[in-house]
Amino acid sequence: MVNAITCLFRKKVTGGDPVPDEEIEAIGQELQCEIDRVFGHSLAIRELDTGSDNAAEIEINNLTNPYYDAERFGISFVASPRHADVLMVTGAVTRNMMTAAQKTYEAIPSPKFVVAVGDDACTGGIFAGTYAVAGGADTLFSVDMKIPGNPPPPWAILAGLLAMMRKADGRQRDKSL
Repeated sequence: MVNAITCLFRKKVTGGDPVPDEEIEAIGQELQCEIDRVFGHSLAIRELDTGSDNAAEIEINNLTNPYYDAERFGISFVASPRHADVLMVTGAVTRNMMTAAQKTYEAIPSPKFVVAVGDDACTGGIFAGTYAVAGGADTLFSVDMKIPGNPPPPWAILAGLLAMMRKADGRQRDKSL
């Protein structure tokens, strides 16, 4: 009993803040510059699970942890599609989610960008062609960037967003001409 009480009042020992990897930092800094150039503000992402096994969601969630800290690069995740710039789709598109996914896409203001994260969202995965799965995200939306992997690691998601932003910069210029 005494040990339990002393453990409560003992000074805590922590390892300190993790130091971000230089490659992640470089990708993030480039991404922040692209976000500023294309949008002029931060990048708001609405994540949409259309039938995944949560592997991609865990990796996306890791982007918000202290190691990756995507908010320092101007990336935030929003609850409402009306506040989003990017729709990030995970999982194979199931037939039961098609209507909800379409409504979410329509609620995003223009210009809207779609990113498919993970093999299931890119191609339908191992369930493509089954009775319950319509396919990948491109069966419903015009996908701007596909980030393959099962699941893709957080740094690959950041790199995919960077590639999408570079592609989006050209698309924005084409619309303004």
